[in-house]
Amino acid sequence: MDASPLITTERLVLRLPSLEDVDAYAAAYADPETMRYLGDGSTATREQVLQGIPRWLERWEANGIGLFSAESRETGRLVGRVGFLVWDTGDWTVSDLAEAGERAKVELGWMVVREHWGHGYATEAALALRDWGIAERGLTRLISLIRPGNDRSVRVAEKIGESYEREIVLMGQPASMYSLTV
Repeated sequence: MDASPLITTERLVLRLPSLEDVDAYAAAYADPETMRYLGDGSTATREQVLQGIPRWLERWEANGIGLFSAESRETGRLVGRVGFLVWDTGDWTVSDLAEAGERAKVELGWMVVREHWGHGYATEAALALRDWGIAERGLTRLISLIRPGNDRSVRVAEKIGESYEREIVLMGQPASMYSLTV
């Protein structure tokens, strides 16, 4: 992987996740309302988060893209995570670009810690990463997978230029695929 990406927006610093983020992520991932529309909707323990961060960094190594920690430029506090996941559309599992090959789709996704909801952080970060992914990584198609009822994420997807494409089954549950092709 080349130099660690660092992206700044008006209010955010987007950087690689680190083990120093574990307590902030653990609090977010333990909140049922924050996790309601993510993954299979279940919460995670601090230990699971501690094990997950190295996997996020491994995906960076494998794909040259991955998840960013989003922190407030004003306070330095973690407000969420945003970034890229590679999905193998053969079975809709998280994968690597090389392993998924032609079945690979790159998702731009976001999660904001509940205390920071409603401040536009997801849109601000997603717009910055959309532009970075296109300009710096040559991405030409992005998707976002959104669970039914997650109207906030639908609005973010639309604000970054994505439009509804189709329904899929993700982790045994329905999800709407929004997409953008440049």
